[in-house]
This record gives sequence, structure tokens and C-alpha cells, in this order.
Amino acid sequence: MNKTDNDYYYYIARINIKKYRKLRNMTAQELADRSGFTHQFIRDLESIKIVKRPRLDTLACIARVLDIDIKDLLNDEKITITINKN
Repeated sequence: MNKTDNDYYYYIARINIKKYRKLRNMTAQELADRSGFTHQFIRDLESIKIVKRPRLDTLACIARVLDIDIKDLLNDEKITITINKN
């Protein structure tokens, strides 16, 4: 996957949501409760196996709860992308 793929930044945002949630020692349930989304939605969002394309306002809400700037969710520095070719 590279930056020209349509889903690249969705993928990066989803990885970063999980990363920042864990850095905040927050469970997926806590993130769900604080953001107003369901626990299943947060789990699906963080799962790389399920394709999710969250809206910008959804990312903004999650970023606010995680106390980060939305651009941090789209930052691809220090992320290694592996592609499973099964």
C-alpha cells in the first residue's frame, strides 16, 4: 500500500487511533464511551481486517477524545505498512 492508494490515509488513521488510545492507557470501550460511538464501531475501526472509511467529523471527534490534533491521526511517520498477500 502506498500514498496513491485510495484507502491509504484511512488505513493510517485507523492504525494511529489504536496507537494513541494505547498511549493514553484507554480501552476501546472507554474511547467508545467518551466519543459517543459504540464499542463495536471502535473495534471495527481499529481492525485492519475490516475496511472502514471514517468520516472526517468522526476522526475529529476521536482526535478530540484522545487529546491530539486530527493531523496526528493522518501522520504516517514511524508506521511500517505490511501487506498480507494471501
